[in-house]
Amino acid sequence: MSSFIDGLKARAKENIKTIVLAEGEEIRTIKAAAIVKAEGYAKNILLGNPEKISKMAADAGVDIEGVEIIDPSEGNEEFAELFAELRKKKGVTIEQARETVKDPLYYGVMMVKTGKVDGMVAGAVNSSANVIRPSLQILKTAPNTKIVSAFFIMNVPDCDMGENGTFVFADCGLNQQPTAEELSEIAISSAASFKSLVGAEPKVAMLSYSTYGSAKHDDVTKVTTATQLVKEKAPDIMVDGELQLDAAIVASVGAQKAPASPVAGKANVLVFPDLDAGNIGYKLVQRLAKAEAYGPILQGVAAPVNDLSRGCTAEDIAGVVAITSVQAANK
Repeated sequence: MSSFIDGLKARAKENIKTIVLAEGEEIRTIKAAAIVKAEGYAKNILLGNPEKISKMAADAGVDIEGVEIIDPSEGNEEFAELFAELRKKKGVTIEQARETVKDPLYYGVMMVKTGKVDGMVAGAVNSSANVIRPSLQILKTAPNTKIVSAFFIMNVPDCDMGENGTFVFADCGLNQQPTAEELSEIAISSAASFKSLVGAEPKVAMLSYSTYGSAKHDDVTKVTTATQLVKEKAPDIMVDGELQLDAAIVASVGAQKAPASPVAGKANVLVFPDLDAGNIGYKLVQRLAKAEAYGPILQGVAAPVNDLSRGCTAEDIAGVVAITSVQAANK
C-alpha cells in the first residue's frame, strides 16, 4: 500500500467514520472489511444475508467478527416512506418504494441520506451507472455544484512528477462528452478534491492533443474555452490549457512548449477532454506504470458515495474506504 493511502488512513483514524459496503456478499468486499477492522481507521457495515456472509468469511479464513451485517432484503419502512416522498413527483408509490429500498445499493444510500452512516462504497460487481443512480436520486448534488463527475487518484511508484507521483485524473468514469462549461466545472471540482485528499496545491492541466494552438479543431477550442471559464469562475485555481500530456507533466517539455505557463511541467490534476481519453489514460498508467488507481471517486454528490472498478482488489476497496472516510470528515 502506498504512503499516500497510509497517510489517508492515519487521517481517517483521527475522526472515525462509518462506511457501508453495499456488496457484502462479495469476497473482496468481505476481505476489505477485515482489513479496515484490523487497521482500525473506519467502521464498516456489510449489506447482505448474514449467514451467507459469515460462511463466506469463514471459508476464506477471514476474520470479520464485530463487523455489523444488515440484511436489506428484510426492508426498512423508514427508508421506504422517505424514498416514496423523495420520488413522489416521479410517481413512485409506497409499495414500489418498499421493494426499491431492498436493493442493497438503494438501502446503502438511504443509510447515508438518513445519517446512519457517513458514506458508501460499492462497484466491485455493480456497474458505475447502478452505483451512481441511487446517489443522484436520493442525495442529489452538493451545494454550488452543477455537475457530478468522477475522478481517480493515481499513485505512480518511483515518480517525481505530479505531487511526488500522485495525481488526480478526471473525468475518467462518468461524463462521456462534456461541454466546455461542464469541463470547467469538472476542473474546479477536481482541484478541490485534490486539495482535500492530497493536501497540496492543485496545478490543473486542461489536456488536449494540442498545446497553445499547435492544432486547430473544435475539440481544441472546447478545451481552451473551458480553461478560460475556470479562470473566470475560480481565479484562485492555478490552471492552464490547452496542454498536451507531456507539456503538462514533464518539466523540460513544458519549458519548451509553454515556457510562460504556471502549470506546464508541474501539473498534478489532469482534466481529460472526454471520457474515452480519461478512461484509456488512467488504465494505461495503471497497467504500464504499475500505478495504484483509486476510484472512480464521485465528486459533486451531497454526501460521499464512491464507485469501484470491477477489477479492484480487496486492498483497493480498503483504500477507497479510507478516501471516503476522509471525504466525510472534511464535510
